[in-house]
Amino acid sequence: MKQARIYLSAVIIALSFWGCSDGGLNIFSIEDDKQLGLQSKAEIESNPQEFPIIPRSANPEAYAYLDGLRDQILATGTVKYKTEFPWELHIVKRDDVLNAFCTPGGYIYVYTGLIKYLDNSSSLAGVIGHEMAHADRRHSTDQLTEQYGLSTLLAIALGQSSAASVGEMVASLISLKFSRGKETEADEYSVKYLCGTKYQTNGAANFFQKMINDPNSGSQPPQFLSTHPNHENRVEDINKNASASVGCSSSKLTESQDQAEYDAIKAKL
Repeated sequence: MKQARIYLSAVIIALSFWGCSDGGLNIFSIEDDKQLGLQSKAEIESNPQEFPIIPRSANPEAYAYLDGLRDQILATGTVKYKTEFPWELHIVKRDDVLNAFCTPGGYIYVYTGLIKYLDNSSSLAGVIGHEMAHADRRHSTDQLTEQYGLSTLLAIALGQSSAASVGEMVASLISLKFSRGKETEADEYSVKYLCGTKYQTNGAANFFQKMINDPNSGSQPPQFLSTHPNHENRVEDINKNASASVGCSSSKLTESQDQAEYDAIKAKL
């Protein structure tokens, strides 16, 4: 992997040093987020054993459903980088993995294990909204700045770091664990993103509630979730934010519609 593929520059770092992103100090530019996303995608595609991506041609119905869900979120006008990021969606054929993640720059990966675990469309919309929020709020590059430090990132920018270091940084994005504050913010934005959609605004809370009710979930928690804040607090906070939302679409799926739509998609997988 060529170091030049990360489009950091000493000038950008110098200008950004005193600047802050919405979540804190972030020395990466939006173009850097996009390039890191492309590199993460390449890293994933180079390892089909770990990430067996279902081709779109192999299951167009499932992709059309997920694309439609994503497009409803984007159509609300609440996603800051709606046009800057591609928001490209991929399904990973791993029924044994309960996971979803979104790289910097908006490449979304959802595992079949997660899709089959959930009960309705609103729950999946809530999870995907949560993951999109991590990219849209630039949480990954926030944490890279904190994790690697300015000196290491400056060395990469100036071509003074090994290709192995660059590869390690890109690989770490795929399994990145977020802080309590970033998880809470992603939950909040999941509510905002679903507000103008047909899905229940507190969709993410439905998922966490299932985790609470599932006696087996404690031994195998979802890989994409941080261990904090705890599920009970997240359900309470998400429901509170959803109740306080003003101007949300009143045309929401009923419980039976929500489940019926989702069951039809699960049958395709």
